[in-house]
Amino acid sequence: MGKLHVKAAVIGAGMAGLVAARELCHEGHQVVVFERANDVGGTWLYDPRIESDPLGLDPGRNIVHASMHRSLRVNLPRQLMGFSDYQFLKKGCGDPRSFPGHEEVLRFLRGFTEDSGLIELIRFGHEVVRVERAVEGRRDQWAVEWRTCGGEEVAGVEVFEAVVVCNGKYTQPKIAEFPGRSTWQGEQLHSHNYRVPEPYKDKIVLIIGRGVSASEIAQDILPFAREVHQASRETNLEVVKLRKVPGVFEHPMIAWADEDGKLVFQDESSMYADVIIHCTGYRYHFPFLKTEGLVNVDDNSVGPLYKHVFPPSLAPWLSFIGIPYLTFPAQLSELQSRWVAKVLSGELVLPSDEEMMSSVQEHYQHIEELGWPKRFTHRLEQGKFEYEKWLVDQLGLPSMEQRSEKMVLILSELFKFRQFSDEHWRDNLDVEKLMQENQAKSLN
Repeated sequence: MGKLHVKAAVIGAGMAGLVAARELCHEGHQVVVFERANDVGGTWLYDPRIESDPLGLDPGRNIVHASMHRSLRVNLPRQLMGFSDYQFLKKGCGDPRSFPGHEEVLRFLRGFTEDSGLIELIRFGHEVVRVERAVEGRRDQWAVEWRTCGGEEVAGVEVFEAVVVCNGKYTQPKIAEFPGRSTWQGEQLHSHNYRVPEPYKDKIVLIIGRGVSASEIAQDILPFAREVHQASRETNLEVVKLRKVPGVFEHPMIAWADEDGKLVFQDESSMYADVIIHCTGYRYHFPFLKTEGLVNVDDNSVGPLYKHVFPPSLAPWLSFIGIPYLTFPAQLSELQSRWVAKVLSGELVLPSDEEMMSSVQEHYQHIEELGWPKRFTHRLEQGKFEYEKWLVDQLGLPSMEQRSEKMVLILSELFKFRQFSDEHWRDNLDVEKLMQENQAKSLN
């Protein structure tokens, strides 16, 4: 029996959607990519606009997909950000740094799109508004309803055998809730709608969160604001110390907010602020997906998903790429996409629905045993990379496993360096030297 060639819709032309389209094409599938923007890049497509509701709570707001501020730089060196056969290398132009700005990532993705011959597959300015089974009881018939964005609106519906969801995970803000938040009179926004520091000149700014975006936005605003403060629920003093930004005042989480502008913290200290910026992460969001409850998002856990990709009762005709985090996003998306493409062609076979559901339940149990909340369902265990190794094994790609091991070694050294460095760590770390040292170790 020969390979199956199916008609597949890919939703989104960001990093995940682009590599998914390429891998599907490599397996001979007929691919259409739906992208609401007029360019590739997804979250890497910088947009200076902000949404009409800066907290992102209003479902009727004008949604801006981008979540980047103007000065954003990558957290992984470019040597760890490419695909297995298309490296993110210096090409003599643009941003030459090992940790480039977002513009360089977009240039890389545009180059990948052009060199992979993907541009003709992408329908730009097409927003997917509904994905639903076209025929009751069949998994391999999906109605994809779309409408054009900008100008005169055109709408349509097309039926596909498979749908691959790659719409990203940095668009639907998650905010911090505390008593008095909705009546506090100051300005509030989510980091999704932060772009530049100039509007915060001479203001007192409180940033909620302890992640990378919180630290970077604090550094960005510090030269302009009168004061910058940071509050979070983080109780691990090592984490607090590691991510402390010099010049920023540290606080525990807000206990409540008064209408007069006063913020009271959990240690009973207080302050007045002009602005609160919620750097508190995002929610997985698939407003277009209609599955009659077969796929849900509960406490930011998308499920049930076999190996973070296939809903057992709809597999393999519905799949998700790029859901897990704390990983190498380009490599993860490539491995997942190659797996999906080969399953759809019949080259690889999934377990039965019952076996997949059993695996999902085992994963949920493992999350509980680790003491993690449900919202960590798609958080991969740092330093272990067992999930990537499992995908490599499924695909029979020993060369990818060797590359993964090298990447893990470099990442561990990178993490050690960051622990004992300042906010300029990206510029102080010699990545090429680090890679050469790891190469020498592997040869000995």
